[in-house]
Amino acid sequence: MADPEREESHGVGREEDVKWRQATREEIYAYYAEEFPRYVDDLPDFISATGPKQYAVAFRESHPVRNDEVPDKDFIRRDTWQTDPSGDRTTAEFSSFEDVVEFVRHPARNDPLGRSEFALADPEVLEQPDPRPDAVYYALDHWERPWVLLVDIDAKKIARERATDAVSDDADDRDDDTLLDAAGILDAEPAGYPYAFEDVDQAIEYGFEVRDIFQDDFDAEETMVVYSGQGVHVYLLDTDPAHRYDEQSREVLNDLLLETYDIPIDPVVTADRRRVARLPYSLHADVCSIVQPIESPGFDVQSATPEVIDE
Repeated sequence: MADPEREESHGVGREEDVKWRQATREEIYAYYAEEFPRYVDDLPDFISATGPKQYAVAFRESHPVRNDEVPDKDFIRRDTWQTDPSGDRTTAEFSSFEDVVEFVRHPARNDPLGRSEFALADPEVLEQPDPRPDAVYYALDHWERPWVLLVDIDAKKIARERATDAVSDDADDRDDDTLLDAAGILDAEPAGYPYAFEDVDQAIEYGFEVRDIFQDDFDAEETMVVYSGQGVHVYLLDTDPAHRYDEQSREVLNDLLLETYDIPIDPVVTADRRRVARLPYSLHADVCSIVQPIESPGFDVQSATPEVIDE
C-alpha cells in the first residue's frame, strides 16, 4: 500500500507535516471496522487464521476477566488451535481470518476462550467499556512452516545511542528521559516521543541494509521489510530446508548484524521463538500509523496515516 510517489518526500518537511498522537477509542474502532478489512487479502500467506500459533492483543487500559480472582489484563495471547496432551492439533479456534478480525474488533465479546473463567469479562455486564486493541500481534512460532525469522530495528534504540554520543560526559549516569532531554530529542518532532523522525528514518534505512544482507550473504529469495510504526521489521521468509534457521544460527545472525555490520537490532526478537510481532496492516495506536510492508528506504511515514484519523 506504500505509494512510491509519496515516498520521494522522505525526510523533507517531516517536522511540519506530521504530528503524532495516540488514536482515540473511536478511531481505533473505526479503523478495524472500516479500513483493516480491505488489507486482509494483502497479508503474507503465512499469516492465516490457523498458521501462527497465537494471536495477541494489547489494551490501553486493563480489562477484567471472568474469574474475579484473576488480575485484570492489558495483554492477552490466544492460541489458534486446541491441542491434546501430546501437543497435537485438534480443533481450530478460528475457522477463517474473519474470525480473527472479529476477535480484534471486540476481544471480550469474541474471546476464543469462550465462557472459560480465564476469558475476558463480557462488557455487557460491566460498567467498563468494551476493550479496544492498542496493538495487535501474531506469534512468530508457526504451525505450518519454520519459525518465522524476523529482525527488529527500533527508533528508540537508535535515539538512545545517538543521545549517548551527543551527551558523552556522563551519559551512563543518566536515565533515558534525562539523556534524551539533554540531547534535545524529546523536543524534536514528534515532540514528547523517545526518538525523533530522523531516528525513524534511520531505522528504515537500516531495514533495507538488512534486507540486502539477507539477499547478498544468505542468497535469500523471499524477504520483506515492514514499517512497524516506530521502526521496521525485516523478514527472511525462504522456506527451503537449507534456511530452517535454528537457535544457534540465529545467534550467529545476530552477531553478524551487530558486530560486523554495526546495525542496532534487538537480538532477543531474532532468537526467541516465543516472541510476537505486530500484525501487518494493524494500527499502531500510539502514533496513528498503519503497520505495513514497504518497498523503499524513501518511505514517507505520513502516508501510513489511516483515513479514519481526524486531523
